[in-house]
Amino acid sequence: MTLIKCGLVQLSLKKTGDAEIPTIRDAMLDAYEAYVERAAAQGVQIICFPELFNQYYFGFGHEEKWFAAAERIPDGPTVRRCCDWAKRYGIVIVAPIYEEEAPGVYYNTAAVVDADGSYLGKYRKMHIPDGGPCREKLYFKPGNLGFPVFQTAVGRIGVVICNDRHFPEGFRALALGGAEVVFVPTSTGPAARPTWELELKAAAFANGIFVAAPNRVGDENSLMGKYFGNSLFASPWGETIAQGGDGEELVVADLDTKLIREQRIAWGFFHNRRPDAYPTGPHVRAIRVMK
Repeated sequence: MTLIKCGLVQLSLKKTGDAEIPTIRDAMLDAYEAYVERAAAQGVQIICFPELFNQYYFGFGHEEKWFAAAERIPDGPTVRRCCDWAKRYGIVIVAPIYEEEAPGVYYNTAAVVDADGSYLGKYRKMHIPDGGPCREKLYFKPGNLGFPVFQTAVGRIGVVICNDRHFPEGFRALALGGAEVVFVPTSTGPAARPTWELELKAAAFANGIFVAAPNRVGDENSLMGKYFGNSLFASPWGETIAQGGDGEELVVADLDTKLIREQRIAWGFFHNRRPDAYPTGPHVRAIRVMK
């Protein structure tokens, strides 16, 4: 398949952060379902939601009540509902939620559901920030599943989540694994806005892939500030294909996978890379400086 029609949804929080967790979740799922239906009516084949899309973004403080927001994957209420949407509308869904693997073991995770409603697998956020307003290490363990590529009904996709975008290795691993589109669900506020778009477009160009990043919108009255949306699609040439504004929106783009081959032939990044020469391993020493 050459063309893949993808959609990104950016919505504001439908309940305040002091509401009951199931109340917030149900209100968010109802809101997102309307956008899934809208996307399907436009022929969207893959849709992705922002980081922790079904809840208030709680990763900036130390409030133990939010542990109750974690769900099992795929047996929790959110992924079950996403499987129902996928089957009903024939659409692939990337659903980032708070995961409970076992009591006391939690991850920031994206579940991937195929267009027939079957659960394909999950990606767990690898790089957990703990500085400035972010205090995510209280809530999330670092991911332990590597960087899986998911063969969906309409193409091969990968996922990295929010803070992972600062680390180029994840994008490169997914590109080498055959991913055509890498989704980057984020919850990004104004402090990171100057580099947010730059990093996403650079990752697309450096790896000859499409990068698609949905971001939250609205003021959740948190230390993160007002989420600015601007969900975007970047091409393998590092160009913006489509981009949202700062309000609630479904952003849709047709991704022509022929561009991947064209860009990689033109620039030769994969042809000329030298993995034999790059330092690897957990105890790499600094490369000697030549004088």
